[in-house]
Amino acid sequence: EETRSLANRKPSALTGSARKIKDNSADWHNLMLRWDKLNEDGFTAAASIVNMRRSLLLNDSSSPQSSSSPQQVGGDTELQDKCLVLQEVVDKMAVVVMKMERLMTTQRGIEDLEALQFGPKGRKVPLFHSWSTKEFGEASQVLLDAFRQELLLKQTILQEVAHTATSDLCMVFLSCWLHQPFIPTQTRLRLEALLLETGHRPL
Repeated sequence: EETRSLANRKPSALTGSARKIKDNSADWHNLMLRWDKLNEDGFTAAASIVNMRRSLLLNDSSSPQSSSSPQQVGGDTELQDKCLVLQEVVDKMAVVVMKMERLMTTQRGIEDLEALQFGPKGRKVPLFHSWSTKEFGEASQVLLDAFRQELLLKQTILQEVAHTATSDLCMVFLSCWLHQPFIPTQTRLRLEALLLETGHRPL
């Protein structure tokens, strides 16, 4: 919400492509904040699943005959409940990525319009500080590709984490969820560069 409030604190003289790109940049920021909150919620649910799964694996190895005991059935029910929570988080993450795809569609529309207005090389004077309109599209594509890949990983973890055969694999899934390998620091820096260029962050 922070970037959006900064953008609207005083009336802006920006119009057309510049206005749309600046709004898109704020939306990228807000969607990333939303994703980060969902990632925290998902990690909490995934950690509960992993802890329950490790406990079940331990119980199975120590007393195989107890697999149908009331305690085991209760554990299975609780595990299923946590999996539903994690499913809900991943579904919300998919909605975030869908909104990011819409931002990309808007950006492509801006580029197509400017190609008609100014020719294939685009406008000669940058909309803000130094970036061409195409560079905004390139930055947006990097962000979208990263979050698409990370969503696929989250969906894989969702499908596998409650069915892992070993405790070690449970911990690998949990670590992958937490550290988000497809959204490295340089991806977040790309967003910061976008915010700097559009004036959401002071230079």
